[in-house]
Amino acid sequence: MTDQPPFLSGKLLLAMPGMADPRFDKAVIAMAVHDENGAVGIGVGHVRPGIRFRDLLKQLDIDPAGAPDTPVLHGGPVEPGRGFVLHSDDWGGQGTIQIAGLGAITGTIDVLKAIAAGKGPSRWLVSLGYAGWGAGQLDEEMTRHGWFAAGGSAALLFDTPTAERWTAAWTSEGIDPRLLVGQAGAA
Repeated sequence: MTDQPPFLSGKLLLAMPGMADPRFDKAVIAMAVHDENGAVGIGVGHVRPGIRFRDLLKQLDIDPAGAPDTPVLHGGPVEPGRGFVLHSDDWGGQGTIQIAGLGAITGTIDVLKAIAAGKGPSRWLVSLGYAGWGAGQLDEEMTRHGWFAAGGSAALLFDTPTAERWTAAWTSEGIDPRLLVGQAGAA
């Protein structure tokens, strides 16, 4: 038996109420990679203020054509100018990584061009930045009162409005988030 939590790729990492780092207040992180070398996830629970998808395309000199004007999400505090598309697995391109249970993730410009041309994945979210942890760092944080690993699903990502994902993910685990407290007790 191991003391480490199971690898969390394909799960949703939910910030517990009262987390010490305010950057992760009510965070929902779609975990793309979690192994012995560390972890990487993309935030999908907060909209990045001041930028929309069509604005992002224009900044990258991509004709937005008929692309929808969806919000761009705050992917995390690491490399906040770097973009990622979390999408359904019906599209793949250069650098696409499959994420069991969630779909796929692509961090190259070809997916943005495909979406703008109407040839991209059928379902997608765009985030700027990511959350990253070094080897063993997330495993250690999971032992403290900070994160909860929830089951991930395409429905939670693509069918649930951004502002409702944190609550919906808790509810999908059978937990009423209104009953959660911001501090752990001691016995």
